[in-house]
Amino acid sequence: MALGSIAERTKLTVFAARRGLRTAVSRLNAHPLLRWRFTPAVADRLLIAPQDLRTADPTRASEIYAGRFAFAGKILICDGGSPFEMEPPSEEWADMLLGFGWLRHLRAVESGITRGNARALVDEWIALQGSWDATGWRPDLVARRIISWLSQAPLLLHEADMRFYRRFLRSLTRQVRYLRRTASSTRDGVPRLQAIMALAYAALCMQGQARMLKSVTRQLSDELTRQVLPDGGHISRNPGALMELLLDLLPLRQAFSARNVPPPAALNNAIDRMMPMLRFFRHGDGNFALFNGMGPTRTEMLATVLAYDDARGTPVANAPHSGYQRVQTGDAVLIVDSGPPPPLPVSYEAHAGCLAFELSSKTHRIVINCGLPETSRDTWRHVARATAAHSTVTFNDTSSCRFLTSESFRRLLGTLIVAGPKVVDVSRQERDSGFVLRLSHDGYADRYGVIHQRSLRLSAGGRRLDGEDLFVPARGDRLPARAGDEFAVRFHVHPLVKASRLTDGRGAMLVLPNREVWTFNAYEERVELEESVYLAGPDGPRRAVQIVIYGRAREVPRVHWTFAHVDAAEPARRGVREEPQLPL
Repeated sequence: MALGSIAERTKLTVFAARRGLRTAVSRLNAHPLLRWRFTPAVADRLLIAPQDLRTADPTRASEIYAGRFAFAGKILICDGGSPFEMEPPSEEWADMLLGFGWLRHLRAVESGITRGNARALVDEWIALQGSWDATGWRPDLVARRIISWLSQAPLLLHEADMRFYRRFLRSLTRQVRYLRRTASSTRDGVPRLQAIMALAYAALCMQGQARMLKSVTRQLSDELTRQVLPDGGHISRNPGALMELLLDLLPLRQAFSARNVPPPAALNNAIDRMMPMLRFFRHGDGNFALFNGMGPTRTEMLATVLAYDDARGTPVANAPHSGYQRVQTGDAVLIVDSGPPPPLPVSYEAHAGCLAFELSSKTHRIVINCGLPETSRDTWRHVARATAAHSTVTFNDTSSCRFLTSESFRRLLGTLIVAGPKVVDVSRQERDSGFVLRLSHDGYADRYGVIHQRSLRLSAGGRRLDGEDLFVPARGDRLPARAGDEFAVRFHVHPLVKASRLTDGRGAMLVLPNREVWTFNAYEERVELEESVYLAGPDGPRRAVQIVIYGRAREVPRVHWTFAHVDAAEPARRGVREEPQLPL
């Protein structure tokens, strides 16, 4: 076994042991003999109800009243039964049902019928699963349910009889106490931070929980400092994590103010850092760049969150802690993944997309990554996380990161990234002629002895992107003499862009929805147009195409290519092989 493999296995074993210990403690806390010992007195009232910033759809209320529960792309018709007694059609569906976020749809109607329906469903859950359920009492779902119940308390408790009021508060108190003892065993990253936020909500909103506010506030501050990086990105490197967290952090800050308690400095600082990063990841059409687990952008929720951004300034261009670069000039936006994979405990959704980029012009994206769908993510995750699903270089049809493949580890930990680029170098220059990014990563160094270097130059007017991919030996002055040097340079094209290969086979013409024309020029290399898939569409996966350049690194160690607006591309369209405009 190679030294690297031994080190990886040791790291995994230590991490698994710690995770297993936390899980064991969580299960011990769930034992009937221990679960509710020393339960504090049940709160006799709620003091405030936090605001819910997530979008509600009143048309969903009639479906729920009719017993049609449509979540995560699946529909279950109860036909007079309880949804909590029926076999869930998918794990995602069960998570959404048991998180109770759908209560917001009932509140959007705000009628006596919907209030009664909401109370009946909550009462059913308390009766059927309120004592214990393996799925429903997962700490991350308990956290989501606590936040949902507190936010929708006006819907549930208005005109409620005293018996329901007491059952509701008794169940809520039990869930808060259980989460307090199991929050540390919640999966690291967004789920753990949401668990701590749920406890902070409870301490602020429920009578009798205020004594826990000091310790919970300290936990919240520590976790925010750890998870929200200095440049405002999230430790998982997933752009979508920012919006998901802000949808809870903003009402939490309001809840502190409503109780006349100063919000912790770490909370204010985290929000102030995260807001500019929301703009960092946005293209001209308002959608986020598709990196590291990002799926469809919920534009209505994003608009709601951005309404709280008082600065509304130009987004930062360099995010070194998060590992991203942004160049915006003229009508063009270029966003590049320039970082190594996130730490092992939060890598369960991270992708192997180092040095991948996305390019957009005005309100249209041109070059993208495949992303992830909103539903059925587990079906596509293994495909979407691979390097081949990103607009970058693959070697020997393998990914620049290695994912956890051991079935025994995966059952406990998920599909983590166990190895990947360790050194990612970034150089950024601004010149009169445009912006130049020089990047490199060593993700293929151990296996194939190759360092991938990529240079990108976006012209000052944003109408031309010149690129160069260079393959240099990781050791010595020559690439290793082995068969493993086949490369593929991939550029995934947005499905709304019509792509056709030029007659000489060394380029492609791209027609945007606004009839703007761009060309892709590979100079001396032949290009192929192959099938791709755009997973992050609002209506689910869609067919797309990708431009691919194949070669062998020992024979072709340097590949030049250019995306150019049709005006700037006239020489290439006439067959003139203009040199790429990169300061090499």
